[in-house]
Amino acid sequence: MSESASPVPAPSAAAGSALSAGNGGSPSVITSAIGTPSLSTAASNNHGSGVASPPPSSGHRHPYSAASLSALEVYKKRDPSKIVIRFKAIGSAPQMKNNYFRITSFNRFQAVIQFLRKELGMKQSDALFTYINSSFSPAPDDSVGNLFRCFGTEGHLIVNYSLQAAWG
Repeated sequence: MSESASPVPAPSAAAGSALSAGNGGSPSVITSAIGTPSLSTAASNNHGSGVASPPPSSGHRHPYSAASLSALEVYKKRDPSKIVIRFKAIGSAPQMKNNYFRITSFNRFQAVIQFLRKELGMKQSDALFTYINSSFSPAPDDSVGNLFRCFGTEGHLIVNYSLQAAWG
C-alpha cells in the first residue's frame, strides 16, 4: 500500500496517539493508545533496508487465524474422491480408443501428463501439449481436484492434447 493511496490523519494528543518519526523525520508508525500500530511503512524499524518489520506481538491472536488454520488442515487432507477426465485430441494427435478415465483428485496434473504419454506410447522426449477446456495449459504441479472445481464441465475435466502448440 502506498502512502499516497490513503491520507494519514494528524495525530491528536487528546486521543492518546503517539507519532514516531522514521528515517528522515517522516511519519512511519502511528500508534494508538493501546499500543498497536495502525499504519506501517517501509521506513519503520528497518534501518533503511526497504523491508517493513512485522508488527510487534501484542499477545493475542488475529481473529482469522483459527479459521485459516482449519482451512489449511482441510486443504492438507487427501481427498479420496475420483475425477473423470475426458481427453480430446487436437490436430494430428493420435486418437485414444477410450477417452474417459478416472483419477483421484489429490493427484497433480503431472500424473495426467505421464498417464497420457503412456497411453499414446510417447517417449519423454516427444512434444506433448495439454490444455484445459481448449484455453490454457495448467502447471504440472496444479492439483487435479482444484482444476476440476474451477474448470470442470458437465461432471468431468476436459483435457485437450496435441503434438504441436495449439493455443498461446
